[in-house]
Formats: sequence, C-alpha cells, structure tokens
Amino acid sequence: MIGKKRKREEPELGGAGMSDIAFLLLIFFLLVTTIDVDTGIGLVLPPEPEQDQEPPPIKERNMLKILVNAQGMVLLDEEPTSLSEVKQKVKDFIDNRGQDPNLSESPDKAIVSIKTDRQTPYSVYIDMLDEVVGAYEELRNTAAQSRFGKSYESLGENSAERQQVQDIYPKKISIAEPDQG
Repeated sequence: MIGKKRKREEPELGGAGMSDIAFLLLIFFLLVTTIDVDTGIGLVLPPEPEQDQEPPPIKERNMLKILVNAQGMVLLDEEPTSLSEVKQKVKDFIDNRGQDPNLSESPDKAIVSIKTDRQTPYSVYIDMLDEVVGAYEELRNTAAQSRFGKSYESLGENSAERQQVQDIYPKKISIAEPDQG
C-alpha cells in the first residue's frame, strides 16, 4: 500500500455561490438599464359628448378634408396634393378670413379633417399630420411675433399672451375613423 498511488479527487467548484452572483448581476442590470418608452402622438382630445347630444352643424366651407389613401397619396378636398404643399394649403385655408368663398370663414371656424385608409402607410400619415400641426405652429408664431414681438414658443406655458394667440388660431383637427374594408 505504501507504493500504491492514491487516486486524487478532482477539485469541485461550489455551485451555491454562483446562483447568488447571478441573481445579484441580474438585479444590477435591471437597475442600471434604461428602457425607452414610446410616447406616441401627443394630441389633446375634446371631451366626450353626451349620448343624446347632436354634433354641431358645420358648413362644408369651413372643413378642409384631407384623405391619405392606401397608396400614400394625399388628397385635399379630393384633389391630389404633394406632401410638401400641404402646410401652405392648410395655412391658406385657416387664415382665409372670408376672402375666398371656397376656404374657411375664419380661423375660429376652420376645421381640418384627416381621414386615412386601413392600409395607409404609417410614415405618410405621420408626415402629413406633422405638416398640419406645423401649419398651426407657423400661424401662431406669426401672430405672436406681430402682437408681442416674441416667438410663440417663448411665450410662457400658461401665460395670457399664449392664450390670446391660441384663441386667434385654435387648433381644430379632426381625425376621422378609416372606412371598414
């Protein structure tokens, strides 16, 4: 037995500590990782009408109908229009002040109605919505510059000046449901 070599046991790693380390690493990465949150499209919705309340009558003249079809074409009052022309046409429609009988009577009565098809490319819809919102922003900025000598963005968030500009050009955008199909 003296000359006989004993078989050495293989060293083992303890597994109990590994699960603790894995758990601590998991907690660490959960705490330090930032998760991007999609904010979506920021729109202020009007209050829901009561069930027996009829919608107010709207003259056809005061509604600019924009349709974005399944091919991504933009139609303003059933006329094909390029996306780059939308902002100017919306500004002309809103700021008409009764001069052209085919456009709105006043900025307060002007409504921009946006309708899409179920297969409308999302990117075209967002680009078109940006053009419409941009038209309102440009009109409001021009009004703020002429009245107060400041840009619309520099007016205080809840200031009386900002509210006056919003009253001159109220943002009336109607997003219609797509047709079933």
